[in-house]
Amino acid sequence: MVLLGESIGYSLSPTLHNAAFAHDGIDCVYLACSVESSGVRAAMDGLWALGARGANVTIPHKQQALACATEATPTAQALGAANTLVRTPEGWRADNTDVAGFLAPLDAHRSRLEGARVVVFGAGGAARAVVYGVLTALEAAKVTLVARRPEQAEALAADLETAAGRAKMQVATPGTAASSVREADLVVNATPLGMGDGRTPWPGADDFRPEQVVYDLVYRPAQTPFLDAAASRGATTIGGLPMLLGQAGAAYRLWTGREFPLDVAREAALSALQS
Repeated sequence: MVLLGESIGYSLSPTLHNAAFAHDGIDCVYLACSVESSGVRAAMDGLWALGARGANVTIPHKQQALACATEATPTAQALGAANTLVRTPEGWRADNTDVAGFLAPLDAHRSRLEGARVVVFGAGGAARAVVYGVLTALEAAKVTLVARRPEQAEALAADLETAAGRAKMQVATPGTAASSVREADLVVNATPLGMGDGRTPWPGADDFRPEQVVYDLVYRPAQTPFLDAAASRGATTIGGLPMLLGQAGAAYRLWTGREFPLDVAREAALSALQS
């Protein structure tokens, strides 16, 4: 198994998957392989020739991996991106487990989030999975996309128009989003801000409130400035590690047909984060 992407030395995926394989006695190894966009198809062909069982794909190759696959699941097709490749007799099947990973830690809060008002910071691939998840699984009533480039957020909203159904989709910039953040039931950071740089997509701690769930997809560090600000106002906070484990577990089941040893993988990830 491999992870295909660029600048992926930070990834915890090899750590948690290799821990899971060792625990389950599976003769597999998971490696991170940096690949340029021009080499994605060749990398997929090479993995196929080597007999690889599957792969993960991360930015910026998720759309290209989907295009190069022989077939795709409805979720991958709806998102226009694949983060998981599964070997089949016919070729690579593209799937997307980001949605399942994002939703996994929200199960405990589902009753208060069904029909929620949601704010999502970002308009890239991670935001696409988040928006699709809240629309299809939580039946969000309203989704506000906050992006520095509104045209990118508008394109995302247009792409997911079918999934939106009767939900209200709107676009805001960081300068116009305060009222949406204050009224939201769920606030999600789907940008890289906070990944070891001390930055936050939303500096206004006073806009958070105790009734909210605030979720940061960044997992390194475990507690970001964004989550610190929300916690200071009493909000329920969720870091990015549960999503990473959730999407990894879904991919693991697709590759092996076995349940993911979640506790083993979590312990390995936490140990790596603390080292």
